[in-house]
Amino acid sequence: MTVLVGQSATRLTAPEAQMFRTLRGDLYQRNNAGEAWRGIRARAGLPFGVTLHTLRHTFASNLIASGCDVVTVQRALGHAQPSITLNTYAHLWPSAEDKTRAATADLMASIAALADSPRTVELKSQVSGGAYR
Repeated sequence: MTVLVGQSATRLTAPEAQMFRTLRGDLYQRNNAGEAWRGIRARAGLPFGVTLHTLRHTFASNLIASGCDVVTVQRALGHAQPSITLNTYAHLWPSAEDKTRAATADLMASIAALADSPRTVELKSQVSGGAYR
């Protein structure tokens, strides 16, 4: 399992650039990484369905939710092309409609806060005789 964010392709392939290694110092391959993960998962008491692939998707989803663009996520996952990333994760990026709704909601909230502030200041009651009926 290799996790390096923002590295060039040549640096990713260099053995010394690999972040995770076996106990013997070898690079992980698909089979031994899976074997190591299954042991970790069992010791941690995680459900069987939590796989390395699940963690990879969670990593990508969190990058997208944090506002990372397609190319950033593509590079972090090691995809050859942004289209590979988009084919899998396009539904997670906010649509133009989502952005429009969010921007409008933010604008309306700021206007409402400004308009409401003079009316909510504690003032001396202008009506005598108690509560209005």
